[in-house]
Parts: sequence; C-alpha cells; structure tokens
Amino acid sequence: QVQLVESGGGLVQAGGSLRLSCAASGRTFSSYAMGWFRQAPGKEREFVATISWSGGGTYYADSVKGRFTISRDNAKNTVYLQMNSLKPEDTAVYYCAADRVPLGTTLHRSPANFDSWGQGTQVTVSS
Repeated sequence: QVQLVESGGGLVQAGGSLRLSCAASGRTFSSYAMGWFRQAPGKEREFVATISWSGGGTYYADSVKGRFTISRDNAKNTVYLQMNSLKPEDTAVYYCAADRVPLGTTLHRSPANFDSWGQGTQVTVSS
C-alpha cells in the first residue's frame, strides 16, 4: 500500500477556489491511477475525479465537471485537485486514494477499486 496525506482544505465562500494536494509515499506512485472522493455528513462516499498513472487520462463526476481539475506531478509524488466555482453542496471531507492495480488501463470510479486512502481534508463552502 501507499501512504497518502491530503492538505489544502478550508473554509471558502461560494464561487471561490481551493487547491487540494495529496502527497504519496511507500510505493511507486507513478505506476498507479489516483482518485479523489468526498463524503458529506450523513451521505455515502462519492467519486469526484480520477487520473491515470501517466496523467494522460482523467474522468470526472458530472457534478464537478467543468469546475474541478485533477492533475499529478509524478516527480513530486503528488496529486492535486483544483476546485473552482465552489458551491455549498461541495462541502465535504475530501479523500485521495490510490488504485489497486499498477499501470491499469481503466479509470475506476468505485471506492472498491482503491486500496490506499488518506485521512481526508475538510472543505466547507459557505453561501
């Protein structure tokens, strides 16, 4: 498994922006697709975005498409989530996760396909 540490969460007004970071250690980061998920109080964890191991492929939930951008820097073992035009409904704890399979060709959306998780970072968007 890989150890993941998220940062960059906070309180922001609706329409604002935040950039989340997830630093990885413990295995070859560049060989694994990475994902961002979020969980609001009383709700299930939901998929936000994923990026392939090479960075050449990305996939987004419809709710964030056009507002959020996932990226990665394999030299820094870090994956990012740039969040723009934030809405109160984006309020949640955000988690990064690493795919189970190295050098995979499928961009997964189910949490079951990810075997390493960070501790989460809180994002709160006020109206």
